This record gives sequence, structure tokens and C-alpha cells, in this order.
Amino acid sequence: MSAEQQENFPPQLLDELAAIKAAALADDYAYRQVAHLTENIGPRPSGSPQAKAAVDYVAGELRQLGLDVQLEEVKVPHWIRGAESAELVEYPGQAEGTKQKIVLTALGGSAATSVDGINAEVVVVNNFDELKALGRNKISGKIVLFNEVFDKQKSAAGMAFIAYGEAVRYRGAGPKAAADLGAAAALVRSVGDADFRLPHTGWSTSAGIAAGAVTAEDAELIAHLAAQGRVRMHLTLTPQKLPDETSYNVIADLKGSEHPEQLVVVSGHLDSWDLGTGAIDDAAGVAVAMEAAEILQKLHLRPKRTLRMIAWMDEESGGAGSQTYTKDHSSEFPRHVAAIESDAGAAHPLGFEIKMSGRAAELLRPAAEVLQSIGTTALEASAYPPGADIASMCEGGVPGVGIKQDGRTYFHYHHTAADTLDKIVPNELRENAAAMAVMGYALASMKDSLPR
Repeated sequence: MSAEQQENFPPQLLDELAAIKAAALADDYAYRQVAHLTENIGPRPSGSPQAKAAVDYVAGELRQLGLDVQLEEVKVPHWIRGAESAELVEYPGQAEGTKQKIVLTALGGSAATSVDGINAEVVVVNNFDELKALGRNKISGKIVLFNEVFDKQKSAAGMAFIAYGEAVRYRGAGPKAAADLGAAAALVRSVGDADFRLPHTGWSTSAGIAAGAVTAEDAELIAHLAAQGRVRMHLTLTPQKLPDETSYNVIADLKGSEHPEQLVVVSGHLDSWDLGTGAIDDAAGVAVAMEAAEILQKLHLRPKRTLRMIAWMDEESGGAGSQTYTKDHSSEFPRHVAAIESDAGAAHPLGFEIKMSGRAAELLRPAAEVLQSIGTTALEASAYPPGADIASMCEGGVPGVGIKQDGRTYFHYHHTAADTLDKIVPNELRENAAAMAVMGYALASMKDSLPR
């Protein structure tokens, strides 16, 4: 270690970090929390009764640990999924008297068709340029399908989030672009890499038209048929946007022994989509952040700075929780030493994705090396905040840290009905808890704050 690293990581701190790692690898606290959030409470869309129950549960558990718990009020959208069905009613080579079922789901923020649905021709485009080239005359009154293919090779090579970023823009902005040209509805090819005929939901910019995601298999089917001739679909989506609800970020502090005014955030988001039970996205992140506090209390370790655990609300539907935190706490960002978020699943952690200066990253190397026995040693620089909920803090100069998991299977299940507890491997969740607790305590107990 360099002299600066030795000064910040004396032998006693390194011994404490090793003890934290060992305790986390032998603890099932995080798994119990994930199990309760996903199986006892269930899906937790913003504004739902389950989201409220999750807030109350997490707050109660953290109070039992002896933390100072506050509920920060957040106004969140309340959108509920209605009926959703689709079938092809006209296509080349159609056998008389037959139709073909299409598997799909509404995107968050979708408007509704009538109860009886709509019948319209389907126009398939591969990108925004093709949509623009067709123009209003060929789009008006049609159902537009964005057939952007998720790059499975990138995903299999460990670049799943790059592949996701390339495809998800069509989910986010596609319906609005189609609506601007007069489309009657918009569909996107599901943003994921598992072809199990599972539709992937997710948020989409409000466009005033029905918007849904079809499975990869059905996107292929429609594209192949449309290349042969005219295709018409009967589409029914009846979601409702209800009045905004009052919800909460759960904020729990383990006060620092020397600099309680300085804060290190460990966090995950509490809300989820409604198709599955939100195990990997993101009950796991909330649970490992909770365990960071639980381990320190179990070992009777008190960090020098305050460790602040946050269970964010509304990451999935617009980020009202992080926006509210920024509004209420931005004046305190100079006292936020660092912020960690886990929102990339629960698979084996490879290390950390970091947005900070090179000197700060090098200073953290001894903390990562404590995790060498489980292979969680990578410190990968990122040009972007390593978590949606900590993005405003990062943009305000706060060093950001994300747990970098093995993402090769994450988008098999992300935003689908298959995001359930069985997708979590208990031993890998314990590794994630160790990563969160070790890095959180290191940041909160180093001699010096990270340089900015």
C-alpha cells in the first residue's frame, strides 16, 4: 500500500473489514428480508398497498436494529395494469377463420384503448430513422412496432447493461415518437435476452396512446409476416392512471462516532414492477443495504461517520424518491462522503462500478482487496452514475459506487413475471451483502474523506 493508503487503512480497520466480510458470508439476514418482501408482501409498484406495507416493514426492521429511522414523504404516481391482450386478425397466408395470439404487456405510463380494443394495421420499424422516413402519412392510425433486437452477444460477454442501454431507448421514447406521427398505438420488442416468450415491462414516456411490449418471439413473427404483406392486429390495453399517492423513502442512520454530520449512503430501491415479485429488482439491493447496518450492530462496530441506509421509493416509475431526496438534502451533499447503490441484481459480485476521481478510486483499493477471497476486487471507472437513485448526488460531486454483479442472466428476468425469489442464490446474496457492508464501513471509517 502507498503511504496514503496505509494511513487510511491501518491494521485495526483492515481487521474490522475482514470480520465484517466473514460475518456477512455466514449470515442469512439479507435473504430473510428478500423472502419477506417478495413472498409475504409481493409486487410493490409505486402507490400500491404492497409498497406501503414494504415501507412499514423495512422501517420496523431497521428500528429493531436500533437505527434512527425517518420516513421522508414522497408523492408518487399510481398506475395500475388492466386487461391486456392482442391477436393478429389479418396476415398473409392466414387460414380461414383463424387468428394468432400475441403475448404482450402494457408499459408503465401507457394510456388505454377502449374496453373493446382497437383494430389497426401494424407497421414494423427497426429504429427511429425508419419511423421518421415513413412520416405521418404512413404512420397515422397504425400500430407501430419497434423491433430493436437486444444484443445477446454483448450480454453473454458481460456487457448486458450496454446492450440494455442500446435497446431500452425504444421502450422509453418510442411510443411518444410514434404518437407524434399520429400512431394509434405503439409496441416495442421486449428489452431482454431470454426467449421464453416473456414480455418485459418498464417505464415509457407518457404518449397519450396505448403502449406495450411484445415478446421477442412475437416481434419476430410480426416482422416476418409484415415483410410478406398487410398485418392487422386487435389490441386491448386498459391500464389506469390513478391520482398520485403519498409514499416514503425509508432513511435510517447509524450515527458516526467521530463525524456524525458526515454521511455514507448504502441503498437499494423498494418499489418494483407488478408482473413478478421484484426479487432481483430490487428487494435484493434493499436487503444487502439493510444487512450492512445489521452486521455492524451484531459486531458492535461503530463507524466514524454516519452510515445512512436508504430504501428508495419510485425508482421504476420516474424517480420521485431520489428527486425528493435531492430537493430536501442537496445542501448537505458536501457532507455526503459517498453513496452506494445496489440495483443490478443479486448474482456474484465482481467488484464495484465507481464514479469518482482516479485518486479516490486508488485510495479505495485496500477495501476491495479485503474481498479478494470472493473475487469482488474490480474497481471499474464509469462515466455515468452507477445507480439511478444516487445519480443526483453523483452529479452534485458525491463519489458514487455501485456493486457490479455478474449480469449475464439479469435480463432474462428483469421486469418480467419471472423476477421471483427462486432466482436468488443465497450464497451469492451473502457475497453481495459482504461487498456492501465492507465498502460502506470502509468509506465511513477511513481517516480521510474521499478526495473529489
